[in-house]
Amino acid sequence: MCNPASSYRFDNQPQYQAMNKDRDAALNSAKVLSEALPYIRRFSGKTLVIKYGGNAMVDDALKTGFARDVVLMKLVGMNPVVVHGGGPQIGELLERIGKESRFVEGMRVTDSETMDVVEMVLGGLVNKEIVSLINRNGGRAVGLTGKDGDLIHARKMTFTRSAPEMNTPEIIDIGHVGEVEHINAEVVDMLIHGDFIPVVAPIGVGRDGQSYNINADVVAGKLAEGLGAEKLILLTNTAGLLDKEEEVLTGLSSTRVDELIADGTIHGGMLPKIRCALEAVQSGVRTAHIIDGRVPHALLLEIFTDAGVGTLIENG
Repeated sequence: MCNPASSYRFDNQPQYQAMNKDRDAALNSAKVLSEALPYIRRFSGKTLVIKYGGNAMVDDALKTGFARDVVLMKLVGMNPVVVHGGGPQIGELLERIGKESRFVEGMRVTDSETMDVVEMVLGGLVNKEIVSLINRNGGRAVGLTGKDGDLIHARKMTFTRSAPEMNTPEIIDIGHVGEVEHINAEVVDMLIHGDFIPVVAPIGVGRDGQSYNINADVVAGKLAEGLGAEKLILLTNTAGLLDKEEEVLTGLSSTRVDELIADGTIHGGMLPKIRCALEAVQSGVRTAHIIDGRVPHALLLEIFTDAGVGTLIENG
């Protein structure tokens, strides 16, 4: 006859506790995979444009996790396209060469010398690091800028500032800062169909051949539109779009987003991201997501789970 006390001591020996822990981990993995299956089926063959920036670009563990997530997306049949920023890296190099970074309402003043640094950092150092990281984790990434294959047609951004004492608005020249005039997505589409993962630096070229530094969120949104993407995903350093009680809002229609802008819930640095997401869904991208890049595997959690980890916006 079995002695209950003896059985209790047996089950609580360290090796059996470890076995139970491993079994629980395996069961949890199976549950996650089971939950992910409908999403894998739904998004197989679809293009997802991901704006990669913030903490996810500077923390080593998050960088590796991001690369592995992008590779996994490709392996299960999705077509990820990465558009990256690099503001902190640009600022660091400018400081090292003794050049002061200047900003006007959040936009970096970009003279010719600064533009050379921008191209070196975005088109060279940062872009190649991301490509290398994806490739080391089993992917086939190819790096390019908006100048490659005539991808991003840009025009100089005009910036004006007005004040009550001014009779006419002041026009401020912030140099080689551009906005997207047109996206020629053919080169990216070719890479996608060649089973590569495109990694795009947000540098465009004007009609005059000048290079322009463009906001990476804007480039990601316009590229998503040009590719007819299923999703636009913007990685940020916040939990998503927050209401006035600091709770994450999600499942938002474009109409609801307009209301939140009007009542001041959406303000400050979140406004450009929201407007970018809004324009994308109103131009045919099925959904836009603003997610917390500080969360490990945020991409997979947003795409493959019911709960997600950020704000979802869709047209309507």
